[in-house]
Amino acid sequence: MTGVPPHEWPEAEWRALVGRVRAGRRLKPARWKDGARCAFALSFDCDHETFEMGAGGRTVGRLAWGQFGRRVGVPKILDLLGRESVPASFFCPAVAALLDPDEPRRIAAEGHEVGIHGWIHENNSLLPYETERALMLRARDALAGLVGRDPVGLRSANWDTSPNTVRIVEEMGLLYDSSLMADEECYELELDGRPTGVVEVPVEWLRDDAVYFLFNRNPATRPYATPDDVHAIFLREFEAAWAEGGVFQLVCHPFVIGYRSRLWILESLIRHAKAKGDVWFATHAEVAAFAKAHG
Repeated sequence: MTGVPPHEWPEAEWRALVGRVRAGRRLKPARWKDGARCAFALSFDCDHETFEMGAGGRTVGRLAWGQFGRRVGVPKILDLLGRESVPASFFCPAVAALLDPDEPRRIAAEGHEVGIHGWIHENNSLLPYETERALMLRARDALAGLVGRDPVGLRSANWDTSPNTVRIVEEMGLLYDSSLMADEECYELELDGRPTGVVEVPVEWLRDDAVYFLFNRNPATRPYATPDDVHAIFLREFEAAWAEGGVFQLVCHPFVIGYRSRLWILESLIRHAKAKGDVWFATHAEVAAFAKAHG
């Protein structure tokens, strides 16, 4: 009811709003693949220049900032993952991938997952159903044309989902979404009270590098934390996931984490997890598929 204050909403309206997309059954396996105690799922949002363009921006300086992600960040990240033999998921806006097709091709060739992250990092929550669906299909087809296989997962840009996003994910036959945060473990998404079969690999702002490092000039904010502080937060998240036998999921951005003073955070987390032992390093698609089959 547009223009009506929330305290005047009828019960049917607030129940329908809350019930549109909900967390259904929890998909937490007793043990992970090969009996591992904990799953370790790294992800990288390759927004690059679309971080600026998706919001309608045209600032040359911020486009250059995005280019750092593809020019420096992604190669450093891929080199690190290769040295450590750790797979990861890379969520790529189609426009970012089309600007440099060799990047998603290298990502896929090195055994990593390429997932959908919008067409141009658009805000899905502002789009009508037809437009959102058309852009998601267009993005899927563009990525598939570059890497030779259909993506199976979606991460909405900025995690902005509309009331139709899960419906579209289900219609497309995707395995999973990774944009919501109703749990710390994987769960099945429900739409209007019915199970969809779509797995949610949940995210959280505290497991996102941009929350701590991203700089904004308008408004003038810099929620800066030291790399040591961020490392400590991520490490505590991993330790808790390991203790509970759950999944440690992390979101990073190549133009944020890919600096000399920050990339060590990922290397340290990986090596700590290896030393801890009993950890399965997996892509989001692998985690979603295992959770769906064994949760």
